Amino acid sequence: MRLHFIAIGGSAMHNLAIAMARKGHQVTGSDDEIFEPSRSRLESYGLLPAKQGWDVTSITHGLDAIILGMHAKADNPELLTAREMGLKIYSYPEFLYELSKEKKRVVVGGSHGKTTITAMILHVLKEQGMDCDYLVGAQLEGFDVMVRLSEAAPIMIFEGDEYLTSPIDPRPKFHLYKPDLALLSGIAWDHINVFPTYEQYVEQFRIFIRLITPGGTLVYCAEDKELQRICQEIREDITLIPYSLPPFAIEDGQTYIGCDDQLYPIQLFGHHNLLNLEGARNICDQLGIRNVDFYTAIGSFKGAAKRLEVLASNGQTTVFRDFAHAPSKTAATLNAVREQYKNSKVIACLELHTYSSLSREFLTHYRGTLDAADVALVYFNPHALMLKRLPDLTPESVKEGFANEKIEVYNDSGLLRKRLLREGSHNSVFLMMSSGDYDGLDLPKLSEQLLASSIH
Repeated sequence: MRLHFIAIGGSAMHNLAIAMARKGHQVTGSDDEIFEPSRSRLESYGLLPAKQGWDVTSITHGLDAIILGMHAKADNPELLTAREMGLKIYSYPEFLYELSKEKKRVVVGGSHGKTTITAMILHVLKEQGMDCDYLVGAQLEGFDVMVRLSEAAPIMIFEGDEYLTSPIDPRPKFHLYKPDLALLSGIAWDHINVFPTYEQYVEQFRIFIRLITPGGTLVYCAEDKELQRICQEIREDITLIPYSLPPFAIEDGQTYIGCDDQLYPIQLFGHHNLLNLEGARNICDQLGIRNVDFYTAIGSFKGAAKRLEVLASNGQTTVFRDFAHAPSKTAATLNAVREQYKNSKVIACLELHTYSSLSREFLTHYRGTLDAADVALVYFNPHALMLKRLPDLTPESVKEGFANEKIEVYNDSGLLRKRLLREGSHNSVFLMMSSGDYDGLDLPKLSEQLLASSIH
């Protein structure tokens, strides 16, 4: 096929483009800005557009399909030209469904943990030699791309994102996959720019459950009260499998899972990661993986990129990076670190980057989320507020939202960096939480500097 990707630089889009090119299809693409690591990865496969911006001459009748990314706008000139020419236009979720509708589809959804759960499942299936295709939202160790598509694999594993499909399709992405086997990790209000009320957000998960295929299965976290409530309304033909915290022990900072009178060491820690692990185990069980094989395989799982990822450590100081940004993710991540490092000084630094987190009316949902930190720093970029056309934030409004007067608020990444470096000390843990980049702050370099300062 000849495929053209509009907004090829997106996280999932560039991985799909690479996956299709590796299958032998002719792939072109365009974008008005492409950041790392998408730029380098596209360039290595010869897929980086020759110039930045949109070019309607790249839209021709010889194309078999257009793949439209969410970053493009509804008035994108290439999109308008493709529609005028009557070309077939897919969002990437639509395209993935078309290529997987003859396979068993496993979809992992929820407001938090879905990337980690999907990554755990893929890690175990790979260790067990079980062939599968997949879409996952983070780079995984041992996987060179985040999207795999093949003719032979009988299973497709999707990370099911609830955000919108494309600029011309307002459905959440996970509504398009129609799972045979589904998992929901929990519901916590997010994306208020498209779901302005909590009930509207919850309704997307109800719809997702209704789209499970006849006779399908739903694995869900029984600790989540909202899931408990909506699962009472479920169709009778759907099999329900609830999960909760597995038996575990922590000895000398090492977490173990208990199963059949045996302890299995794991490299992850924290309440939310143990729940994630149990969700992944239940999915693998439905795919025919024995518990003993699951626990043996999961012991070598180090996590997905930017999910409690260790950037640097020297035995005295450890620096973590985490994708957390929503209130529930922020609290769960910080509490996991606090529990694991009971005798350490925990410095938590959260960037407000998403539309929801930068909205003054939503800030109250962060109440108490940073209370477990010894030092709590909050950063926001005024340029992000301008791009999202949101009113300015003040340090006072942020402190009021978090209900924590001890929080230090920064809107200059240079000043934030200096503040962090002043904190370097023995027996400290730095937790950098963001879905952004702190306005270009070099976190790996900063991490090494924090370790160096802890020695002196």
